[in-house]
Amino acid sequence: MKEVNQEFDAKMQKTIEVVMGDFASVRAGRANAAVLDKITVDYYGTATPINQVAAISSPDPRSLMIQPWDASLLKAIEKAIQSSDLGINPQNDGRVIRLAFPQLTEERRKELTKQVKKYGENGKVAIRNIRRDAMDKFKAMEKKSEITEDDRKEFEKELQDLTEKRCKQIDELTAKKETELMAV
Repeated sequence: MKEVNQEFDAKMQKTIEVVMGDFASVRAGRANAAVLDKITVDYYGTATPINQVAAISSPDPRSLMIQPWDASLLKAIEKAIQSSDLGINPQNDGRVIRLAFPQLTEERRKELTKQVKKYGENGKVAIRNIRRDAMDKFKAMEKKSEITEDDRKEFEKELQDLTEKRCKQIDELTAKKETELMAV
């Protein structure tokens, strides 16, 4: 039965990876190519992430340079960045697009902190949903007489411990990201 709990642990771990990806897409005042991960551009009729149609580099800590492999995409990339919630105005020089990351204002930091908390809470909800699915599976197994009531209770206790551990992990990641955001 350990493999059942391992299956649900793997799902919880995947949820934590998703939350970490969400956190990476929140800019913390420094240039980070991950902020562009969720921005897509229309590339021959397909919504394609910018990092798949251009080279992204960071010439200095406060700027990113986007060099599309197809020069005809410059305008589309510029438009996609402007319409995103990044809050940065791209500069297009005809060959590359430059993004200058200004210092975050106190108000913007607080907004981003709220966004990070929301991502963290969504992750914890997803973990609790995985726990609920596991509990349902254990109850169904007990009903089919595949496991005893004592086994079910033991599995549920292990699962609860695992859920608490993963939720605590998300809380720690959230606190770390909030600290990073609030650091001037």
